[in-house]
Amino acid sequence: MNSLMNQLQPYPFARLREAMQGAQAPAGMAAVPLHIGEPKHPTPSVITDALVASLNEFSQYPMTAGLPELHQACADWLERRYDGLKLDPESEILPVLGSREALFSFAQVVLNPQADNKDIVISPNPFYQIYEGAALLGGAEIHFADCPAPKFLPVWQDIDAQLWPRVKLVFVCSPNNPSGSVMQQADWDELFALQDKYGFIIASDECYSEIYFGENKPIGCLQAAERAGRSNRGIVMFTSLSKRSNAPGLRSGFVAGDAQLLKAFLLYRTYHGSAMSLPIQRASIAAWNDEAHVEHNRRLYQEKFDKIVPILRRAFEVSLPDASFYLWLKVPDGDDLAFAQKLYREAAIQVLPGRFMAREGKHGNPGQGYVRIALVADIEVCTAAAEKMVALYS
Repeated sequence: MNSLMNQLQPYPFARLREAMQGAQAPAGMAAVPLHIGEPKHPTPSVITDALVASLNEFSQYPMTAGLPELHQACADWLERRYDGLKLDPESEILPVLGSREALFSFAQVVLNPQADNKDIVISPNPFYQIYEGAALLGGAEIHFADCPAPKFLPVWQDIDAQLWPRVKLVFVCSPNNPSGSVMQQADWDELFALQDKYGFIIASDECYSEIYFGENKPIGCLQAAERAGRSNRGIVMFTSLSKRSNAPGLRSGFVAGDAQLLKAFLLYRTYHGSAMSLPIQRASIAAWNDEAHVEHNRRLYQEKFDKIVPILRRAFEVSLPDASFYLWLKVPDGDDLAFAQKLYREAAIQVLPGRFMAREGKHGNPGQGYVRIALVADIEVCTAAAEKMVALYS
């Protein structure tokens, strides 16, 4: 057994199941799962039709690099989405099996487990737990930059200055999971300045970039680099169709950025056995080439937030996120776990305690006192849950 496995901590949902052992929802009430960020809107027909039309291609082995047509569709989408951003489809884009798999495996490529002095990985805190697992199984140390209120963005100054020369990889999540906060150009410039000084790689997780409100499109890392007059050297972004296109089961996304890093990543993936099947690639091409279903999806989330945030404000301190489908709700008495347990016992509502998404930092656990609520269910379900929550705490 790989001894590094001993460093892994239970996943947040496993911790939640353990914490809820013995807790019973009210008799006759079905559980309302607002704790998992799994899109529930229907997968659009533009994707499913393309998938069905290509079913005969399951008989062929796919190439790990993916179809040139998929590379081009991803490049075209980047150009449309990020104000003319131009990347080389062949060398600066690589299709992957969703951003989760890619975030983990990319770290295995860039970290050096044989280094005399362990590489360091920096993660936001709270964070998506894949970052931690990727760092530890890559033989690195992980350190956390807390994301406190009110901005809920990483405070890079929390990292000991003596550690920065050993930092190999910095994970960024914008729009952020769990808070929905978005890094602005000044925030990117601050990180770029640190990168110039210490030479680390930036891995930007942008899987929530297409769920935003009004015209407030989140800026991406490659877009921010271009605006700052920089190349994409040492910068890679990760995105997927899971949230954008309500296709979490498709397991399709892409990585874009530094061509040298992607060349090494492709070599790793060739051995890793992570080629995307041709029907999935055809469906992905159709998805990246279509924006109508994405706009419809945003409208559905906008309607939910417009309806539910005012309800919750009657009893809680809560704000509309910059982007994403999460609410990062501050609990009234500061005990996020007790809050989650009460919601389930008295209203069958499942939310995720913030403490399970974070680690102890310089100022304690930055997730403690908050719960993450995923507004993924139908508007009627989310509205009813919000009314029950308010009734319990009014």
